Amino acid sequence: MKLTGQAIDGFLRKPDPKIRCVLVYGPDEGLVRERLEQLARTVVADPKDPFRITDLSGEDLRADPARLADEAAALTFGGGRRLVRLRQMTDQHASRLKAFVEAPVGEALVLVQGGDLTARSALRKLFEGASAAAALPCYADEGRSLETLVRATLAEARLAAAPEVIDYLVANLGGDRGVSRSELAKLVTYCGKATSVSLDDALACVGDSAQIGLDMLTNAVAEGDSATALRALDRLGQEGMATVALLRGLTRHFTRLHLVAGLIAAGTSLDQALAALKPPVMFKLAPRFRSQVQRWSAERLAQALDLLLDAEIDAKSSGLPERALVERLLLRLARGAKAASR
Repeated sequence: MKLTGQAIDGFLRKPDPKIRCVLVYGPDEGLVRERLEQLARTVVADPKDPFRITDLSGEDLRADPARLADEAAALTFGGGRRLVRLRQMTDQHASRLKAFVEAPVGEALVLVQGGDLTARSALRKLFEGASAAAALPCYADEGRSLETLVRATLAEARLAAAPEVIDYLVANLGGDRGVSRSELAKLVTYCGKATSVSLDDALACVGDSAQIGLDMLTNAVAEGDSATALRALDRLGQEGMATVALLRGLTRHFTRLHLVAGLIAAGTSLDQALAALKPPVMFKLAPRFRSQVQRWSAERLAQALDLLLDAEIDAKSSGLPERALVERLLLRLARGAKAASR
C-alpha cells in the first residue's frame, strides 16, 4: 500500500493493524527518523525496551535470511507486541525481504528505514504492492506542513509571533525535519521568558550554513554566475542537502522573482512589487534581488520554473545521476540569466 497526503497523518496516529511491515523513506532524514519513532511508540512505549525491540541490519539479513521471520514470530518476555527495526535498507535488500513482506509471520510490527528511493525502486515497489505492507514517503517540509510545525512549536512554548515572523521561519526552514526542530528549539531558548518572537529574534537564530550555501547558489544562478553556482553546489553536497530540497530552494527563489516581475508587467512599480513579497527580502540581499528582477522578464522566469519542475520530476523518477542532472540545470539557468541581461 502506498500512503500519501492525509492518509499518512491518520496512519501515524493509528496504524492499520492489518499492516505488518512499514517502509519509511525519503530525502528528509529527520522526518524519516521522527516518523519511525512515532510508529514505534504505537507498539512499545519505551523505544529502548530490549525485551520487545530488535534492531537488524542488512548484514544480519545476509548472514541469516531467516532471522527476520524468527524475530517477528518470537514471543516477548512479559507479553506485549514485538517491534523489529531494519536500518538503512536499500534496493539490494529487496530480494531478502520479499518473502516476509508478502507473507509475514508472527505479530510483530516491522519498521524499515530507507533512503531517498526513486519511483523505480525495487524496495518501494515491494512495499507498495503487498497487502500487509505500506510505503510512507518523507519529503522536505514546505508550505502548510512547515507552517503547522512552526506554529505548533511556538504555541507549545507559549510564544506569539506576527505573520512576518511566521513567513520568515517558513521560508528559512524545511530542508530536514530534524534540523527544523533543532532551529526552532534554539529560537525558543533564545527568547527565554519572553511572550512573543520578533523578526529580529528569528533573524538572529534561524538560518545555518546550509541556508547560506543555498542563498549563494540561488543568487549566483539568477545572476548568471555559473562558477559560483557550482562551488555552492559542491558545498551543499558536502553538507548533505538532498537534491529535491536544493531544487525546491531554487524554485522558491525563482517563484518570488516571477511574482515581482509579473506585478511590474501589470503596471506596478518595482518598489511596490518588492514590498508585496512575504516574507520580505532580507536587507542584505535586497540590492541583488532588485538587480535580478531587472535582469529577468516574467516570460523567461516562467520558462525557468518549468525547467525546475521538470528537474524535480526527473530527480524523483528518472534514475539519472542526480549530480549531473543538477549541474546541467544550473548551467542552463545561468546561461538564461546572461541571455536575459542582453
